[in-house]
Formats: sequence, C-alpha cells, structure tokens
Amino acid sequence: MKLFSDHQAHIVLKNRNFKFFLAGRVLITLATQMQAVIVAWQVYSITHDPLSLGLIGLSEAIAFISMAMFSGWIADKFPRKRIIILSTIFYLFCASALLFISFQDSINYSHLVVFSIYVVIFITGIVRSFIYPALIALMAQLVPKEQYVYSSSWNSLFWHSAAVGGPAIGGLVYGISNIHYAYALVLLLSLLSIFVFNQVENIRFAVSPKTGSFASEILTGLKFVFKNQVILGALSLDMFAVLFGGAVALLPVFASDVLQTGPQGLGLLRAAPAFGAVMMSFYLAYHPPQRNTGVKLLIAVAGFGISIILFAISRNFILSFAMLVMSGLFDNISVVIRNTIVQLYTPNEMRGRVASINSVFIGSSNEIGAFESGATARLFGLIPSVIIGGSITVLIAASTFYMAPNLRKLQFKK
Repeated sequence: MKLFSDHQAHIVLKNRNFKFFLAGRVLITLATQMQAVIVAWQVYSITHDPLSLGLIGLSEAIAFISMAMFSGWIADKFPRKRIIILSTIFYLFCASALLFISFQDSINYSHLVVFSIYVVIFITGIVRSFIYPALIALMAQLVPKEQYVYSSSWNSLFWHSAAVGGPAIGGLVYGISNIHYAYALVLLLSLLSIFVFNQVENIRFAVSPKTGSFASEILTGLKFVFKNQVILGALSLDMFAVLFGGAVALLPVFASDVLQTGPQGLGLLRAAPAFGAVMMSFYLAYHPPQRNTGVKLLIAVAGFGISIILFAISRNFILSFAMLVMSGLFDNISVVIRNTIVQLYTPNEMRGRVASINSVFIGSSNEIGAFESGATARLFGLIPSVIIGGSITVLIAASTFYMAPNLRKLQFKK
C-alpha cells in the first residue's frame, strides 16, 4: 500500500471532522497546560520544596495508571466522542474546584490547601485516563490510513502550539492579574472545547467482539503490544527517555532560584519545549520521516537527553530557553514516529486498549518522571539530578540501538 504522497499533507486538513477534532483538542490542551503551570507555581509558592512539585505529578500518575486499562477497554466498547465530551465535563468540575481552592487562605492553612490541590489533581488524572485513549482512537477513525502520518504530524503541530500558548498565557495572566482570573480562563476554555468536540460527527466503528472476561480482553491488548517488537520498542524508548530526561516538573525551581524570574518567565520556559515541537511538527507535516525512521527515532531521543543536560548547566535565561526549545524539536520527532507506528500497526477494534497501554508507557511517565525529578533533586541537588537524568536518556538511546534491531531498521516506505 502506498502510505505517503505529497498532496496528502493538505488533504487531511480539508476533513471537516478532523478540523473540529483538532480545534477541540487545542482548546482542552490550552486549558490543561495553563492549569499545570498555575498549579505548579501556586504549590511551590506555598511550600518552596521541589519535592512538592514531584508529588503533583505522582498524584496524577497514580490515578492515571490505576484506570488506564479500564478506560482503554471502555474506548473500544462505547462511542469515543461521547467519552471525550463526558470526560471534559468532569475536567470542568475539577478546574472549578481548583478555582474555589485558590480563594482559600494559603498562609494559615497551607497544608490543607496543598493537600486539597493534590486531591483534585488525582481526580484529574482519572479523567485524563479516559479522555486520552478516546482521543487517539477517534482520530484514527476520522482519516484514511494513507493519511495517518500526516494526521499525526498536524495533530502534533496543533497540540504543541496549544502547549506553547497554554503555559505562556497561564503565566502571564497569573503574573499580570491574579490566580483567580487564570483559573477562570481555564474554565472558559474547557467549556468551549465541549462545544467544539460536539461538532464532530458520530462515526460508527466495529466494536471488538467479546472474547471473554474483562481481564482476558485487557490481556489480549497487552499481548498484542508485547509481541510486536516495533511498537514495544518505540513505547519503551520514549517511556524511559521521558522518565529520566524530563525537567519540566522542576522548572518552577529553575525559574525562581536559578534564573531569577517570576511566573511570566516560568510560563515561557514551560512553553519552550512545545515551541520547538511546533516548528518540528510543521516541518514533518511536509517532510514525514519515511526513510531510516528507526535511526532517526534513536538520534532524536539522544538529542533530547543532550539538550536537557545543557539546560541544566545553563545560568542564562535565553540559553536555557533555547535548550528547552531544542528538547522539544527532538522530542517531537519521537512523538510523530511513535504515534504513526501505533496507528499503522493497530487494528481499529483494539485502538482504545493499545492507546491506554501507550498512555501508561508515555503519559504516566511524565508524572512519574516529575516525581523522580523532585526526589532526585532533594537527594542530589537540583542541577546534578537533571544532568544525571539527561545522561541516562542518552545511554538508553545508545543501548536500544543495539538491543532492538527491528526498531533500528524501521522505515516508512513509499
């Protein structure tokens, strides 16, 4: 089958359902990214402890992982659009709770305020576990197979554009006005996303036949992933790279203590990786990684680790920003390749479960990585912990080059 052709990059954007899908995802991503930077600055301003930032990620990861397999099974059994809308409505309630908490006295009741935030973030993790597999599975329904690599690139471009805007807007609104207006904007964007997602047509899909108990059907999805060296290799590579190489959770510490900037600077730093990803996504939309795909994936992961190391040793805001931009450039190559692999190799009736497994590998590793970053920063110090994590990422890429030959030889041929 001819998977790629030059004109497909524009044709996929003429798909009405795909356009509404992208718009809805941009809105909810703006909301979640804004919330992330607001919560991080709020918690650190109360505790002044990097470990407290790691606990934000850990609380969300525990909830996410505990529900991931069930939510993937749900995405294979029920209309995915309905799951997305219902999940977004629950997210709206979580954002409302954070707005309410922001009005509480954080000086006299600091422990109670922080604990309440952790509880809401835990519930947000449950909500995110349902929305993610439904989004990934629905996107594959909206476009034909020969357009998957282009839809992945455009999806990545728009998602990362929102990931640039979200932290920057969140930091600016927080810094210029106050935390209450920032959380109110999160609520508004979430509400708009519900309206936009509702414009996507209801598309029927073949429900996977019931082959046994819930546990056996989950096991079927796990066996599918673990028997496929290409999918397993791509997911594992990204999981360990994100787990050890991420520095996003510690950005409030870098912004406050190392680079001496405020919430506006934190917003820019938080947006920097996504800004780099946007540039790379735009390039990949017209120049998809068709040849030497596996080698490019491994180089990208190594480049990500090196960028994080250089960020850790920087004391200049512009250089730090540039290194985070580079990390986003390299990371986006990995994201596009991984998403295309998952879409091409997964049958439609199993997309929800495979997406959930993907989310456990990748999505939860962001939150567990946040806890790992906070814990190692407490043990070894801020700068050494990030350098160690970036170094491990480079070593993982090098070892995967030799240990996963099928992944190394992967090519998306014309």
